[in-house]
Amino acid sequence: MNAQIPDDIAKLSYEQAREELLTVVNQLETGGVALEASLALWERGEALATHCENWLNGVSQRLEQARAKQISSDSE
Repeated sequence: MNAQIPDDIAKLSYEQAREELLTVVNQLETGGVALEASLALWERGEALATHCENWLNGVSQRLEQARAKQISSDSE
């Protein structure tokens, strides 16, 4: 995903973003929110999900690099 992530979301840790995303999902599932507010929640939830996904992808890449480095040093 290449969506622009708002600065306030980009500054969140993975845990903070995930917790807020859970809150957004809960609010949307519960209903009772006006259409315009629901749309804003949906958009924020998408940005939060993208931020979490990007964070996890970064961790995955770091793990792969660490594994490759370990395999490289083990074979020397």
